[in-house]
Amino acid sequence: MVVNTERVDIAVTERDVLDRDEVMVAKPDGPLAAVLLAAGIGSFALGLFTTLAEASSGFRDRLVLNAGVGPLSGKTVWATVIFVVAWTVLHAQLRHRDALLRSATIAFVILTLLGLLGTFPIFFQAFAPE
Repeated sequence: MVVNTERVDIAVTERDVLDRDEVMVAKPDGPLAAVLLAAGIGSFALGLFTTLAEASSGFRDRLVLNAGVGPLSGKTVWATVIFVVAWTVLHAQLRHRDALLRSATIAFVILTLLGLLGTFPIFFQAFAPE
């Protein structure tokens, strides 16, 4: 009796598992586009709140949710709320759509850069009343 000691590796791909009549269906990229856009919107909101708080003492006072933290508490909380609301609305609108990832990524980068600009002291201090 001869025993075959040769090891055979079997690689199974999705294509091998599918039956003859089945077709692979790609998932839409709408949910990913929604979260990218929402993150850009939230970043932009944080930069906008930072600049507006420097420009208006009344707005800055309304942003104070915790006296120990100051207006930063309101800026971050409201930017987070805007992110969550935007994500919820955009996900509901885009969840079944496809081919949005490129334009959503471009919008995300632009909004995030604008939001980042709004948090730089050189920028937002330019709006401070003299």
